[in-house]
Amino acid sequence: MSLIRAVLGPFLRLMFRARVEGVENIPGSGPVILAGNHLTFIDSMIMPLACPRPVYFIGKDEYVTGKGIKGKVMAWFFTGVGMIPVDRDGANGAVAALNTGRRMLEDGRVFGIYPEGTRSPDGRLYRGRTGIARLTLMTGAPVVPFAVIGTDKLQPGGSGLPRPGRVTVRFGAPMEFSRYEGMGRDRYVLRAITDSVMTEVMRLSGQEYVDMYATKAKAA
Repeated sequence: MSLIRAVLGPFLRLMFRARVEGVENIPGSGPVILAGNHLTFIDSMIMPLACPRPVYFIGKDEYVTGKGIKGKVMAWFFTGVGMIPVDRDGANGAVAALNTGRRMLEDGRVFGIYPEGTRSPDGRLYRGRTGIARLTLMTGAPVVPFAVIGTDKLQPGGSGLPRPGRVTVRFGAPMEFSRYEGMGRDRYVLRAITDSVMTEVMRLSGQEYVDMYATKAKAA
């Protein structure tokens, strides 16, 4: 991961001219959950470079199983920026992702997650899934909300090569939920925690909020 940051970091910073705000909100040690919005593919390239600590996050296993030179380059890049491949489309995809995040946090690492579960189809912020709440209650790790702003303008639709331009990565104050300890099976508690995190993400990003899952919006 350090090699990728050293090799590609200067190029990406020059290309996207990221302005980073609130980086002091990220604890210097111990487990941390970074939870934020997801506008386009390059979010997972920009946000980890804005964080002073290595960030690990879940990605589709197809990103590292490609064939030929292109496949090897993609696998080198994605594993180098902290992506952990998981078959999220399988029957146990959600459980595998949750267990992976828990393992990273129990090792004292920074784990990044997009609670919406997928990229926003229209630039608005959609309802968060409760995996974020389960992780913080299982591990006691604080949640640092973040917002990536402007990437959808540089890579409309989330596909194709991005254009150079300026983006902002904004980190909010850590949120802790120890008052809900032992209530990880209460769906109302899980929803309350998730919604409070998404409220902070909305405040940081300035996005319009939609009380619907993004996957449902895409299907419609």
